[in-house]
Amino acid sequence: MRASTDLDMLADFFDRYGVALTGGDLPALTGCYALPGLVVADTYSFSFTSLAAVALSFVGAAPDYQERELIAAHALIEDVAPVSALLTMVAVEWEFLDSRGERVPGEHYRYLLRTTDAGPIICTVVRTG
Repeated sequence: MRASTDLDMLADFFDRYGVALTGGDLPALTGCYALPGLVVADTYSFSFTSLAAVALSFVGAAPDYQERELIAAHALIEDVAPVSALLTMVAVEWEFLDSRGERVPGEHYRYLLRTTDAGPIICTVVRTG
């Protein structure tokens, strides 16, 4: 097994992640994360060591997306860089679609993914913009 740089596989992973994110599907979201995991932004960082902690970190996201009438999320993969035999850093800009079908620019993140037999999983998320 080698670090995933296959754009189709990565796009499929982020498509499933985006559907789970905008749909508030906590079991699907937690399935996208490795344990322990880390989230880093300019003003905060937190780690999680359980699937329940991952789920809690997303509890507020679904109502925010609903309030903003965001119905879909699409990851625009900007860069893919192998880090080691099983780790890949992926730069993503999230693009959202609202209930009127209009594009809503999103945020930029870098995801450190680990390749597993089941596919990629997120080890670390860094908000970059």
